[in-house]
Amino acid sequence: MKISIGNDHAGTEYKFAIVKHLEAKGYVVNNYGTDTADSVDYPDFIHPVATDVTNKSVDFGIIICGSGNGANMTANKHQAVRSALCWTKEITVLARQHNDANILSIPARYTAVQQAIEMVDAFLDTAFEGGRHQNRVNKIPVSC
Repeated sequence: MKISIGNDHAGTEYKFAIVKHLEAKGYVVNNYGTDTADSVDYPDFIHPVATDVTNKSVDFGIIICGSGNGANMTANKHQAVRSALCWTKEITVLARQHNDANILSIPARYTAVQQAIEMVDAFLDTAFEGGRHQNRVNKIPVSC
């Protein structure tokens, strides 16, 4: 499985831990995130992840910023993206099962690193249920 990851300065520690975890499991990871704690503009690191997901060059994306909100809003500007801001494993599972989320947005300032890794595992291990949820997901994109 191939994953793209992006983060701002608030998510650097999380990104390193998640990448290490994923690579140990055999995943291929595209790292678009900053590698320092120096202040950066999160959209510069989130758009490449969303582009990879949109182009289907990866299976999923993971994005990390302080609150998770800015990263999530940025990713969801891409028409084919369904980014879910999650702060518990249970919400993460529902985002995959019910919404077919293809990007996980993690709020670094409101989760622990181990909790984030558990959410990543749940995200990648949970399948979309389809069925009654498929019709709802089909109605998400906007035609302009």
